[in-house]
Amino acid sequence: MNELILQALWITLIGMGLVFAALVLLWLLMLGLTSLTAERPAWKREAAPSSTDEKERAAALAVAAALAAQQGPARLARFPSPPTAIVSAWQLSTRTRQMKHGE
Repeated sequence: MNELILQALWITLIGMGLVFAALVLLWLLMLGLTSLTAERPAWKREAAPSSTDEKERAAALAVAAALAAQQGPARLARFPSPPTAIVSAWQLSTRTRQMKHGE
């Protein structure tokens, strides 16, 4: 009997090891495929931006900051309270029965 349990444990260990090895292999395969087929981000593809681009961005940022300062503090949006829960007929009868019988 002890020998049968030992064989069953070995078979289980080998089977689980194969499953996890297959999962790791698939994971590595997916990582490899995504790294080969993914598009490179634009900031990695382009050369360093020229000084005129940086000046234009700085000017646009300054204009946006000035416009935001003129508008004053931003108002926070108020979200309405959620509606009350709708109780189904089943819930109502169950709760009524619980209150009536003291369950």
